[in-house]
Amino acid sequence: MIAAKRGKIDCDLYLMASVGPKATGLPFVVYISEQQGGAGPWVGVRRESGGCSAIVSIAAPTSIFQGSLEEQQLGALAAWIAYNRDVLLGYWDRSIESTADVLAALKPLPSGT
Repeated sequence: MIAAKRGKIDCDLYLMASVGPKATGLPFVVYISEQQGGAGPWVGVRRESGGCSAIVSIAAPTSIFQGSLEEQQLGALAAWIAYNRDVLLGYWDRSIESTADVLAALKPLPSGT
């Protein structure tokens, strides 16, 4: 299990767009958003029902801001973030203005990744 080494970030899922396993190729839901607060850029991860299990940086190198993930989960998420980094950063900094546009531009991990 890899745990956070940083402070608290408010992961308000109501302000975020959910990207499910079918769209990401990951076994959990990823939450994306435009810039919120001073920390970031980041995505939220929900492995089970409830709130965020982890908040993970989009910027390279990918690291956990808050919460924890299994090493394999973090590796898969880091691969998906790298594959979609430009789109995620575009949404974060609002150069991609529409949630529909960002969801259409995101790509799932290729099979076997």
